[in-house]
This record gives sequence, structure tokens and C-alpha cells, in this order.
Amino acid sequence: MTESEKTTLLAVKHEIESDSEANDPNYQHATDRRTLRTRYLAVKNLIFDERDDLSSIDSAKFKSIVNDLESLHQFVLKPREQIADAEALLYITNTLLTSVKATNGDGITISDFVDSLVRDFAKQSSRPDGRTLIDWKKIGIEFSDASRSSRGCRTMIGPMDTQMKQRKARRKRARLVENEQPAEVDDTDIKKKTNTDINMATMFDILRKHRIVRLEQLVLNRNSFAQTVENIFALSFLVKDGRADIKLDEKGIHLVSPKNAPTATAIASKEVVYNHFVFRFDFKDWKLMKDYIEVGHELMPHRD
Repeated sequence: MTESEKTTLLAVKHEIESDSEANDPNYQHATDRRTLRTRYLAVKNLIFDERDDLSSIDSAKFKSIVNDLESLHQFVLKPREQIADAEALLYITNTLLTSVKATNGDGITISDFVDSLVRDFAKQSSRPDGRTLIDWKKIGIEFSDASRSSRGCRTMIGPMDTQMKQRKARRKRARLVENEQPAEVDDTDIKKKTNTDINMATMFDILRKHRIVRLEQLVLNRNSFAQTVENIFALSFLVKDGRADIKLDEKGIHLVSPKNAPTATAIASKEVVYNHFVFRFDFKDWKLMKDYIEVGHELMPHRD
């Protein structure tokens, strides 16, 4: 194979490889990533070239560069691109900081401060030597907005005729001559049964008589919503004390039956376990219960 044939073969091979790379999506993606980083480098070079005009008031370079960075940021995906984006922002920040420091120098000097006082707070003087006088009253008035202190004379705050308060003499405790005993408390009122205790006793007697009843028939008072709530309250105490049992039958009806209260030993050994549930009941439920239970099938008597 001659040299010319070898050269032609290499050119054809390179062209085939270029076509295959152009059609490869991974190669195209890598090229786009590389182009993005190159554009970030170009922005950094632009910041360096235009650093003197960035801090100028009438210059649009700063806004243009920030817009370029914002548009490039929309295409950032890889960590290397994020680093390039952060470095560009840091570079423009440092450039602006250096420019501001160079413009301000050491800040306000003493001569600048004195010139400002003379310019803003000088007052006309009738002195023969022609010296400039400072209006200190005007300075105080201007400064009072910052100090929040009112203008005027200072006076003493508080009463002027304060007197010493005399301490009260302590009373001597009288010694007990005879042994005293506390009065006995009459606990007859404590021993009296409450309305809830009476309702519980009445309900338990009804349960012992009927053995098993429907919950609605036991608690419903057709003539009083309040007494129906009191009956539910009494039933809850019977269940809590273990003297009443509530179960569901196969139709989903709540049935109440009496039972003997468990002993303390059975409760301590967890042989007996209480299961509680929340009974929802309002005025609408009471009306539905009245329509559900036939008249005369209520078990708890009406209380006057």
C-alpha cells in the first residue's frame, strides 16, 4: 500500500469517526457541558476587562454581566459547572468590593466632617475678627431625632417631701393557756347520696330485674334530653365499676346486662381488663332515639 493510499484511508477513517461522534448523544452532551464551562470562563475574562466600569453609576456593564450569569445558570447540571458558576459570582463580588474600597479610600476624614459642620450648621457672626460660629442648638435639634430625647429643661422626678415610714409594731402572740381541740366536722352532708348515685342504684335494679336490655331502652327519657344524658352518665359509672356489661349482638345492637364487680385481686393480676369506647350523643341523636324506641318501652323513670 502506497503512502497516498494510507493517507486517503486515514482521512476516510477520521471522517467516519467524526460522523459517529456527532451522532452519539453522549458525545453531544459532553460537548455542551464543555461549551458551558467555556462560556463561564469568557464571562470571568469580561469581568476582569470591564472591572473599572462595573461600579460606575451610568454603566450598564454590571447588569449585562449579571443577566449573562443568570442565563448560564439555567443550564448548570454537573458539579464542575456549579463550581464555575460559584467562582464567577465570587469573582464579580470581589471585583466590586475592590472598586468600592478604592473609591471611598479611608472613609470620611476629619476635614470632611468639619467642612460638613461649617456648611450645614454655620451661623452669621457679628464678631470683628470674622470667625465662623457653629449653631450648636441646631445640631442638637437635628440629633434629637436619633437620640429620641425631648428638648427642654431637666427636672427632678418624684416627690420632694418624702418622709421616713415608721415600721409597724409586731403583735405578740398570746400563749395558749388551756388545751384546745378543733371543732368536729359534721359529715352528714358528705354521706348523703348524690343524684348520680341514686340513678346508678335505680339503673342497676332495673338491670337485675330484666337481666338483659337494649342500651337505648335503658337510657332514653322521651320527655327530657338532659335526663337522657344523666342516664348515660350513670351507665358509664356502672360499666367503670364493673357492675354492667355492654355487648354487641349479631345485628349490631348494644345490649346491657348486670354483673358482679371484680375483686381487687383480679384487677391487680390483670385477670379482668376494661375495654372503653366513646359514646357520641347530641340533641339530634336523642330525636333519632325517640323515633327508634316505641313509646312506653323506656325503662328509667322520669325524675321531677
